Amino acid sequence: MRDDVAATGDAGRDAATGGARERATATGRDTATGAGRDAVAGTGPDAVVGAPRDGSAADGSAAGDSLSGTRVAVLGGGICGLAAAHRLARSGARVTLLEASDQLGGLGTFFPWRDRWVERFYHCVMPTDDDLLDLLGDLGLRDAVRWRPTRMGMVVDGRHFPFNSAADLLRFTPLPLHDRLRFGVVSLLLRRLGQGKDLDRLRTEDWLRGVYGDRVWERLLAPMFGSKFGAAFGDVPALYLWQRLGRESNVSVRGYPEGGYRAVIDALRASVEASGGVVRTSAPVRGLEVDGDRALVAVAGHGTVEADRVVSTLPLPVLREVADDGLARRIPDVRLPYQGVVNALFFLRRPLSGHYWAPVVRSGTDFDGVIEMSALAGPFDGRHLVYVMRYTDRESALYREDEGRIAARWTKQLVGLYPDLTSADVDDVRVFKAPFVEPVYPLGYLAKRPPVEVGGTPLLLATTAHVYPSVTSWNSSVALANRVVGVLGDAVRRGSAVHREPADRRDSADQRRDAGTLADQLLQGGGDPHRG
Repeated sequence: MRDDVAATGDAGRDAATGGARERATATGRDTATGAGRDAVAGTGPDAVVGAPRDGSAADGSAAGDSLSGTRVAVLGGGICGLAAAHRLARSGARVTLLEASDQLGGLGTFFPWRDRWVERFYHCVMPTDDDLLDLLGDLGLRDAVRWRPTRMGMVVDGRHFPFNSAADLLRFTPLPLHDRLRFGVVSLLLRRLGQGKDLDRLRTEDWLRGVYGDRVWERLLAPMFGSKFGAAFGDVPALYLWQRLGRESNVSVRGYPEGGYRAVIDALRASVEASGGVVRTSAPVRGLEVDGDRALVAVAGHGTVEADRVVSTLPLPVLREVADDGLARRIPDVRLPYQGVVNALFFLRRPLSGHYWAPVVRSGTDFDGVIEMSALAGPFDGRHLVYVMRYTDRESALYREDEGRIAARWTKQLVGLYPDLTSADVDDVRVFKAPFVEPVYPLGYLAKRPPVEVGGTPLLLATTAHVYPSVTSWNSSVALANRVVGVLGDAVRRGSAVHREPADRRDSADQRRDAGTLADQLLQGGGDPHRG
């Protein structure tokens, strides 16, 4: 799910260089529409078919034939679990994937609307999503991604501004002229300004307030960070943002797969099953124990699954609850706070501004971002799909509020925000919630980030606790799945329990994913956030 605090800085960078662009992130991340061939898909006259870069598919061959016959249980059927199961099954493993809910996909799940399927949360594909694009290529879906140029807007104090070029930045009156100039120059140099600093241990507020100045921080950046990360927004490590804010080049295109994200989920399931794997939904894990060199997974309504290895995408606290005492003591005690999201999807009879993404700051709305999905994916059955969202703690009053009340209030707020929109233009509105979308990482998390392997056991971990400094997204989740399958393959070749992955190997792999690769991930959520 892609919303955006990073896009604002990136737009400033593009404005400084005269490049028109906008970015999108989740839940996630890092929300989306459509599923199956009926879902919103880029089919308009300006859609470009095919990926914008070359790349070969990653088919799991790195694990080689060493996994042939190895029984692997994968816990969780979001994109990380599905991608891991796909690679494992292609490598000859005997895979059983267990998903607690009745749908696969994590934040990529969908719902019926009239006689079609629509995704509950928005998503998009970025040209820099290398791991996801390679997976799509492996599934034969890469050329089905339709790429479109997109634009960004800003709504500040109820006023609408385009935010894509140097001219747009100069006309951005919520900031005085000298702050606009400083904003553009700093955004251009931000990657360089972070070099040589221990940004993992530096508060985002301290860094950005220092480089942008008090006014930019207080009037623009703080409200956006506060909406995404909650009360502790200023304490988020600066590294988390730095990885996303400087770019190798200006990119204003986004992609959406023809057939929607359900087509991707269905293709992954079909791949696993075609390779002999088993995929079970409505199969919550109730127990996990290690018995000698095997693992036993107790599944509600499905008995016990015996496995040689287990890949878990469950949140660590959830996993600890289902593990037996001996195994639970070995599971890393990492307890991250999470921001959930309340997301409303509007079916409109007319478009809004044409801006794919628009942050909303101090404008009298509960929601703080507007995604005009049809600007990317085209109209859906004659309707224009618009997502609005608010990141919030799952114990907040908003999160616990009745969906019907939220829908009614947010409809009035959206109509009030766009003068040309009337209540008659709103055909339908649906509200969806997700409790675990955006982890709020503490300072110094690189040193605290757990390994993917639980030493001396057949258990491997692939959770949001492991993707930092990336964000929970489909792309980073696929990358994590690839990494975990590689570690599992190494362990099987050695004929041992999962070995401990060297720290320098983990860090070097993360460092290779520079800002050019990660810059657009802050707007894409999804991944495997806690679909057990």
